[in-house]
Amino acid sequence: MITTKVTRKKSGIIEWKSDLVKNKWLYILFLPALVWYILFAYWPMFGLVVAFEKYNVVKGIMGSKWVGLQNFKDIFSDIYFTQLLKNTFLLSLNSLIFGFPIPIVLALCFNEVRHMMFKKVAQTISYLPYFISTVIVCGLAITFLSPSTGIVNAIIGKFGFESTYFLQEPKYFRTIYVIVGVWQTMGFSAILYIAALAGISPELYEAAKIDGANRWKQLCYITFPSLIPTITIMLILSLGNMLNADFEKIILLYNPTIYETADVLNTYVYRKGLLDANYSYATAIGLFQGVVGFVLVLGANWLSKKANGTSLW
Repeated sequence: MITTKVTRKKSGIIEWKSDLVKNKWLYILFLPALVWYILFAYWPMFGLVVAFEKYNVVKGIMGSKWVGLQNFKDIFSDIYFTQLLKNTFLLSLNSLIFGFPIPIVLALCFNEVRHMMFKKVAQTISYLPYFISTVIVCGLAITFLSPSTGIVNAIIGKFGFESTYFLQEPKYFRTIYVIVGVWQTMGFSAILYIAALAGISPELYEAAKIDGANRWKQLCYITFPSLIPTITIMLILSLGNMLNADFEKIILLYNPTIYETADVLNTYVYRKGLLDANYSYATAIGLFQGVVGFVLVLGANWLSKKANGTSLW
């Protein structure tokens, strides 16, 4: 048995070396990406040690006092933590509920368009907002919602209603955040589903036509079911970001008057870490977000694998 294991190990090494020589240019091409991930994704993870210390900039990571789980105890006893967690979860949940299906619907609509020129123009227009800076997108939102010069309040005024400063009212922030996010990303997000639709065999549609299936039945029984694996994978990945609301968009749109609904874990980390220089506390919150996201991805992946056999691994 030992001899067999040694033989298999040697055989595996020989195969690996053979593959390395055969595909050496592909490995060389992959090398810069590997180096980038090591330097900027995996090596910085060593800094998570700060979450268990009372970090001192002068003493550094190795010289700072070890406090164990004290930073996490402080987080869970923080009077703002429950509200921050609630705001983060609700913003992410609303974005998932309203933002996740729209790219799918958009891709299905594009797939049904037969006029190629119109289809290309419409797709291009839907992609454009994604390539606009978030600063500009939020600036447009602020301008449109302005109580004095905004087009939204101008329309409201035409119907005899008073102007509203939407970005000063906590109850409107979640709606504004979701609408801005959907408008900016729906076209680009639809690309993946359009690519998946392009991979559906035309023979399936031809067979369905022969059986008398109309366009609606083809959509229900061929097109949409073919998207299920892609939708499942994207949903699993989206669940991993449930505690990571779009920091840049929020910090450009919010202000102290709407902290009640707009203040989230990421913005709190920014204030605690950069403005108050409480690096250990901010790192602990970030680690908490990462662990929760990891657990959500694991759980969603397990459920998906049990339900329909589709999973990330």
